[in-house]
Amino acid sequence: MDRDGVINREVDLLRGASQLALVPGAAEAIRRLNDAGVLVIVATNQPVVARGLCSEDDVRAIHGRLEEMLGEAAGARLDAVYFCPHHPETHHPDGVPAYRGPCDCRKPAIGMLEQARQHFGLDYGKCFLVGDSTRDIQTGANAGCRTILVRTGYGGQDGRFAVEPDVVVDDLAAAVDVILGPGPQRRAP
Repeated sequence: MDRDGVINREVDLLRGASQLALVPGAAEAIRRLNDAGVLVIVATNQPVVARGLCSEDDVRAIHGRLEEMLGEAAGARLDAVYFCPHHPETHHPDGVPAYRGPCDCRKPAIGMLEQARQHFGLDYGKCFLVGDSTRDIQTGANAGCRTILVRTGYGGQDGRFAVEPDVVVDDLAAAVDVILGPGPQRRAP
């Protein structure tokens, strides 16, 4: 799943743990996945590093605080967090040149998903990608995952990609209802 707008409230260029606020119900939704034995993996673009607004260590500290908040709110946990620090635009004079340019990890490329697939032995056909933007949905489609768009965050209104999700729901809690739906889907990662 994506991070900003799905688990925590969307903040333009979030660059500090003090800016984190959970989307209502997100921690409880993740706990339901944990309890069902479903892996919870985050894949998030973090161009704040390329822009020089924070370091990779700062992003890791944000993720550490996010995990603490999930644990404190509902005893929830993330199985892994992958992030892309790159930004494709090279013409900006600001930022960190080493992080500016094309990469294989920035969504909608599937590099972060590939890392997760290799680490956890995932079958994309049994995976869901939950996101709040058309970029997230395009990423899931590129990998062959089932896609769920949440109306929190950007709610698919970013207009970057002409792609349709498999399902549209109000929030992460409703996405978890789809993921944990009846029958054999119940334990699908």
